[in-house]
Amino acid sequence: MSSSTQDLLPQINLGNTFGALLIGVALSAVLFGVTNVQTFIYFQTHKDTGMTFFKLIVIWLWIFDALHLALVVHCVYYYLVTNYANFNALTEIVWSLKLQLIVDVLIVPTVHLSMTSLVSKGRSRVLPAIIMCIVVVLSGGVTVPVVLVQYRCRLFQDVVTTEWATYLTLGAVTFDDILIASSLCYLLATSRTGFSSTDSFLTKLLGYIISTGCLTSICSIIAVIACAVMPRNFIFLSIEFLVTKLYVNSFMALMNARYYLQAGADSVGSPKFRAGRNVFHPELRIPALQDEKLQTSRTDVSDDAVLHITRPIQAVKVGNCMIVDARGLMA
Repeated sequence: MSSSTQDLLPQINLGNTFGALLIGVALSAVLFGVTNVQTFIYFQTHKDTGMTFFKLIVIWLWIFDALHLALVVHCVYYYLVTNYANFNALTEIVWSLKLQLIVDVLIVPTVHLSMTSLVSKGRSRVLPAIIMCIVVVLSGGVTVPVVLVQYRCRLFQDVVTTEWATYLTLGAVTFDDILIASSLCYLLATSRTGFSSTDSFLTKLLGYIISTGCLTSICSIIAVIACAVMPRNFIFLSIEFLVTKLYVNSFMALMNARYYLQAGADSVGSPKFRAGRNVFHPELRIPALQDEKLQTSRTDVSDDAVLHITRPIQAVKVGNCMIVDARGLMA
C-alpha cells in the first residue's frame, strides 16, 4: 500500500460519506416505488382522456426519475463494489454522480413550470405571467449555470470550495416552491362558490398543496443546513437525492388529488346521487296526439322525480379537474 493511500485512510469516514450515499440511494428507491404507484393510478383514472399535455409531463418525469435512480445506484456501486478498498478512487467524482445533476435540472424546473401552468387556469392572466418569468429566471438563469459549475468539479475536495453553488441552487428552488404553492392557494381561495360541498373539497385540496410544497421546501432547507454544518461529508448529497424524488412525488400527488379526495367528493359525484330520487328530468310538454306507448311510459315516472331547472350549475375549474356543485339546481 502506497504512502499516499496510508495518509488518506485516517481521513475517510465511510459511515457519514459513502455510507450516507448508500442510505440515500435506498430511500430514493423506495420513493421511486411510490412514483410507480402514483403513475399507475394517474393513467388508470385518466385512461379515457387520450394523450394530453399533463400525460406527457408524467411520462417525461417518470423516465428521468428512473434514469436518476439508475445513476445514483451506479455511483454507489462504483465506490463500494467496483473500487472496494481502493481509497484512491474514493477521492474522484464518478461520471454518474455528475450526470445526475443534469437530470435534476431536467426534473425540478419541469415540475415548477407544470405547476405554474395550473396557476394559469385561474381568472387572472397577470399573476401566471409574473410567476412564469420568476420561475424561468431562477431555473434557467441561476440553477443551470450553478449546476454546470458543480459538474466541472473533478475531486470531492473541489465540492467544498463550491458549496456556495449548493446554497444558491437549493435556495432558488425553495423560493420557487413557496411562490407556486402560494399562488395555487390564492387560486383556490378565490374559486370558492359558497356551497359547503365544493368549498370542503377546495379546502382539502389546499391542504394537499401546502403539505406537498412544504415537504420539498423543508427537505431542501435541511440539505442546505447539512451542507453548511457538515461540508466535508456526503449527508447533504444523500438528501439531495431525496429532494429530486420528492419533487416528482409531490407533482404526482397533486395530479392524483381528485382520486385521493374522492371520498370527500362523494356527495357531488357518487352514483347514488346520480341514480337516486333526485335525478334531473326537466318537465316536457308532449302533444296530445303523441303515440300511446310514449304516453304510457310517461305515466310511470313519479311526480316527485320531476325537477325544474331554475339556476345554472355552479362549477369551479381547478387545474384539469372540473368541480361541480349540484345544489346549483333547485327543485
